Amino acid sequence: MPDTSICAPRKARVFSQIEKQALYDVIENRRDVRNEFLPDPVEPDTLRRILKAAHAAPSVGLSKPWNFILIRDNAQRAKMKAAFRKANVEAVAMFPEAKRSAYSALKLEGIEKAPLNICVTCDRARGGEVVLGRTHNRDMDLYSTVCAVQNLWLAARAEGVGVGWVSIFNDADLRTILGLPGHVAIVAYLCVGYVDQLFDKPELAARGWASESELNASVMEETWDEQLGTRCY
Repeated sequence: MPDTSICAPRKARVFSQIEKQALYDVIENRRDVRNEFLPDPVEPDTLRRILKAAHAAPSVGLSKPWNFILIRDNAQRAKMKAAFRKANVEAVAMFPEAKRSAYSALKLEGIEKAPLNICVTCDRARGGEVVLGRTHNRDMDLYSTVCAVQNLWLAARAEGVGVGWVSIFNDADLRTILGLPGHVAIVAYLCVGYVDQLFDKPELAARGWASESELNASVMEETWDEQLGTRCY
């Protein structure tokens, strides 16, 4: 008879107050890093731990649809920087004229300053045509990959490594630079490197671009609350 004991749940680990607080501290102190990167390369063992944490993220049907493309080459990063600049010119024109100068003054990426860039992709064909948990929501693989990005980000913060998410790109430009096949989606382009200084709060809040909402403005009970769901910007 096969040994079924390995399939039985075991007593859940109980974490100490110190361990729990450490997790909450990491979450509270996570930042989107743009300009504070140090030039030191991320040590291989440290990077391995960070990527292992990302790979441990929950995924629909245990498909683990992500890949992590590590980009260190200066010429490759220069191409990425050019793609960002092209998209950023387009982005400026999308804002009201009164906000364009403030937008242009923001530092929005660290592509060349960070010693490492990571493109996180989602292989939308992984797991086959029918994937458990994805039968009625085809985008669950994308959401799974975002979970991997968050794991990566928090593990990096715990290691003293900063992460910045660059989203101002035209998808076609990145696909060409990276040589991605059609069934692979770009989920995140990350700038990664050690940091020793960070803002006390999110940089966009510190620079007055936006303000953080309170938790109570996001929590609803049982059904949609129109009063909470409507915000004035």
